Amino acid sequence: MTDTSLDIYCIAIGGTGMAPLACLLQELGHKVRGVDGPLYPPMSTLLSTAGIEPLVGYDEAHLRGDSASGQPDLVIVGNAVHRSNPEAVKAEEEGLERISMPQAVARFLLRGRQSLVVSGTHGKTTTTTLAAWVYDQCGREPGYLIGGVPRNLQASFHLGSGKRFVIEGDEYNAAYFDRGPKFLHYRPESAILTSVEYDHADLYPDPATLLRSYESLVRLLPAEGFLAAWGDSSQVRSVASNAACPVVFYGMSETNEVHPRGGVAGVQEGPHGSRCELPGRHGWREVQVLAPGRHNLLNAMAVWAVARRDGLPEDEVVGALATFSGAKRRLEELGDHGGVIVVDDFAHHPTAVKASIAGLKSRYPDRRRVILFEPRSLTAGRRMFQQAYSEAFAEAHRVLLAPIFHAARFEQEDLVDLQQLVMDLESQGVSAHQCSDVEEVFRRALDEAQPEDVVATMSSGAFGGMPHRLVAELRDRQHRNGEASEESTGTGPDQRD
Repeated sequence: MTDTSLDIYCIAIGGTGMAPLACLLQELGHKVRGVDGPLYPPMSTLLSTAGIEPLVGYDEAHLRGDSASGQPDLVIVGNAVHRSNPEAVKAEEEGLERISMPQAVARFLLRGRQSLVVSGTHGKTTTTTLAAWVYDQCGREPGYLIGGVPRNLQASFHLGSGKRFVIEGDEYNAAYFDRGPKFLHYRPESAILTSVEYDHADLYPDPATLLRSYESLVRLLPAEGFLAAWGDSSQVRSVASNAACPVVFYGMSETNEVHPRGGVAGVQEGPHGSRCELPGRHGWREVQVLAPGRHNLLNAMAVWAVARRDGLPEDEVVGALATFSGAKRRLEELGDHGGVIVVDDFAHHPTAVKASIAGLKSRYPDRRRVILFEPRSLTAGRRMFQQAYSEAFAEAHRVLLAPIFHAARFEQEDLVDLQQLVMDLESQGVSAHQCSDVEEVFRRALDEAQPEDVVATMSSGAFGGMPHRLVAELRDRQHRNGEASEESTGTGPDQRD
């Protein structure tokens, strides 16, 4: 079967990866349809704008030959779809061609392109977004597919006409029939490896298994390809040793090829990001990174290494780095009401939590850092991270802990002891409290919020809408306080600033 004008059906079309893929396939001229549960913005809006109106509710009748639209030429199955899904079962019974989302990406988007795969435990979304932004600003018209919402770019996906296709290389599985990590399908010509730490314990039974998956990715790089890897990590260096292509290490240590002039001492951090000098083709170049935190400077170094290898004009790369504002849910400031700033962040692994709090300290050095944390993922609440969390929250002033989201799926002895964590933090001088539910986190955060606080929500999920609810309530409270002030002073609305 050729790939011209196919009738493509997507099961679980509303996923954060599947919906952008569906839009790109539509742009390529295919007829795209699909199914999911009830969808909400932004994915419902994304699909509707592309002219795709999904069916709601899974039903095998959708894939019968006598269905209203007939049987599709190809079925793409999302990784959240279980093998018992009635439509997945029907597709198999009917012998319909079936592939996973990453297989579809490779087949339809990566042929004839030079794929830059951004992989690692931490920083994938931001680094992918930054690479796409830099190549775009340098006029290279890249294609890209990002597992988050960029703040500079118009969308999380773009077909592009240039050679480069920048893609976030997720280590999670592709589908129930395609159990390997997604990134093994992405045909890397070049890759970035930001970090290697144990995560996704629901898929990888031990750290060695996860390590092998990254080694498999690195071995896919052709001899003429390129790898930029975080050289401050012995784990990353070990994985990178499997590459047949040139490897450039980046990091804070001067043992890396790409590092700040003078090492860590050469980095200036403040409310407006980080500044340092990086090695260019003809000497050191001063670089400013707008996104806060040392981890974002490392992300910029990775992109700097790849851009330098591809011959992008250094002046233009410097300009792009200085204007990059990051991705949504990555230290994203949502509002400032009554002197309280609310920041939303995706951090859920102790290393990410520690880096994000350091970023908050850099951007808001004079504010009290209040952290609302939900151990949401299937890994985040595991006992193996007990000590790591104690260290991760050390730079916070106040920590409110939500219950472990997936606690019912594990034995008690396998879970982080939140009560012990509270005691450990208190012994370090960090005020902490274990909340009974998400609503208690919300109420306490509002009751305790003071002017000059920065309140940061950290979760890999919705957290009960926590960040936006906080912003709305703080805004309403500010308005109520403003009205009360007017009544007491006799100031009318026409006299307000």
